[in-house]
Amino acid sequence: MIAITEKEFLQLSQLIEQQFGIHLKKEKKSLVMGRLHHILQEKGFKNFSQYYEYVVNDKTGAAKTELVNRITTNHTFFLREKDHFDFLYNHVLPHFAENKRHEPIKIWSAGCSSGEEPYTLAMVIRDFVNNNKVNLNSKILATDISEKVLSKAIAGVYQGESVANLPAMWKLSYFTKMDKDTFKVNDDIKASITFNKFNLMDEFPFRSKFHVIFCRNVMIYFNSDTRARLLKKFYDALVDGGYLFIGKSESILKNEAGFKYVIPSIYRKI
Repeated sequence: MIAITEKEFLQLSQLIEQQFGIHLKKEKKSLVMGRLHHILQEKGFKNFSQYYEYVVNDKTGAAKTELVNRITTNHTFFLREKDHFDFLYNHVLPHFAENKRHEPIKIWSAGCSSGEEPYTLAMVIRDFVNNNKVNLNSKILATDISEKVLSKAIAGVYQGESVANLPAMWKLSYFTKMDKDTFKVNDDIKASITFNKFNLMDEFPFRSKFHVIFCRNVMIYFNSDTRARLLKKFYDALVDGGYLFIGKSESILKNEAGFKYVIPSIYRKI
């Protein structure tokens, strides 16, 4: 395996943080070596300096896309941190169903990875509508920086650990069973979600505001300044009274960006 020097790691880590907001600590040196080793071999590069020059000089953007696809970790599953979805069902959806009857509820799954989160959101909303006999329109935007995981999300085919927590009724109602352990999301659920590639470091292009933003286990990869800037953008992208859901291992400092603490890992714009 081609070794990476301290200088080379610093160059690459600075590029990754500048472009994608991801802060790589020194302990991640071996991870970077392992995940990029095959690219260096395929391209015939003798060291990471040559690879770095290739990435920064590539005008197509393909090299940076491949870099972020290799570096990012995308481990998720359906109903991860289930109490978030329980809170959505029991508190958030009833509130907006009552007060926003004539406009769709807009939800953003920011950092959607391979799609389990936005599909879970769609199924929770479908359950809420069916169980409460309400007319609730919704629009779900799901974005990620990695084209690799977005392609899996759009395909909507899952198996193994990913589907282990799925309720039996969801498997029957919202999926088509392909074989013993493989399930495909039905087209009517897919139709409620728009998948797009998006870098959270870019300026937000949205014309209207969201009622709910899920951005879970994403900001753990950012430094404090990057996180603060992103929280401000999330705050501005929410309607008054809108909710922000973050990961259980994440938190927002008191009054940071104007959010009000609701319960652990759930905040509100007041």
